[in-house]
Amino acid sequence: MIAIISDIHGNHVALTAVLDEIERVGVDKVICLGDIGGYYCQINECCETLQARNIFSLMGNHDWYLVTGNSCARSNSANDCLEYQRGIITSENLDWLASLSPQARLDNLNIVHGGWNDPLEEYVVPSVEYFSKFSGEFFLSGHTHVPCIWSGAGKTYCNPGSVGQPRDGDPRASFAIWDKMRFSLYRIAYDFKLVQKEMKVAGFDEYFYENLAIGSRIGGKIDTLDRRS
Repeated sequence: MIAIISDIHGNHVALTAVLDEIERVGVDKVICLGDIGGYYCQINECCETLQARNIFSLMGNHDWYLVTGNSCARSNSANDCLEYQRGIITSENLDWLASLSPQARLDNLNIVHGGWNDPLEEYVVPSVEYFSKFSGEFFLSGHTHVPCIWSGAGKTYCNPGSVGQPRDGDPRASFAIWDKMRFSLYRIAYDFKLVQKEMKVAGFDEYFYENLAIGSRIGGKIDTLDRRS
């Protein structure tokens, strides 16, 4: 079995809870679909845990922002968080993020952070029309923070949702497991108040972290699968 995680976003408390549950379930490998950075203040801890556990990881759009110094065109709050992370991330962890690719093929899986038209920024809404353009049977992407499993026309797609910032109205961390035949989605509760406390200590207003209690974007918006912006 292979566990799939994505969109950790500097939330080491959630990452630890998910990895503990994955270990309890028992898997052969863990794959991370990117966005290790962004939003929350434990970027170094997240990078170091993934490296220590030899978890195969992709580069997400927030990781790319950190590495390149570019900003997110969609969100000023995201840019504020990225600026904080640029000030604390170690050179070793930044170099590791820079070494990652946003897309790969692994164990018969086509994996990407965003989508197959744009590996970093695309929000995938699965359909027969969309996946008919791409070869393969099993597909994985993150980025939307909304978990789903879809099948059609001989293709199976899974988005594991977000470890660190769920946006579907469920505050529990999300991940998926592939048994080489099918995908299954999982949720695990974690102590988000510990992350909120760390964010407060780091100097952030509660606007940046109160969303963790309700499973939403910063600002309180709940996302659905068909979100395209």
